[in-house]
Amino acid sequence: MDLIRIIFAILLPPLGVFLQVGLGKHFWLNILLTILGYIPGIVHAVWIIARTGPKQQHV
Repeated sequence: MDLIRIIFAILLPPLGVFLQVGLGKHFWLNILLTILGYIPGIVHAVWIIARTGPKQQHV
């Protein structure tokens, strides 16, 4: 699943972050970085996906 998130992060960085952490501070920061420059948005999105690991699912 992380591979799909990374592909989304390259195509549309805020979507990759949203799929990883939801609507939080990282999502809004990524939108700002993407507006300021596409590459910083990609770097931040991939970093968030790699750093946080897979999402925990509660049963």
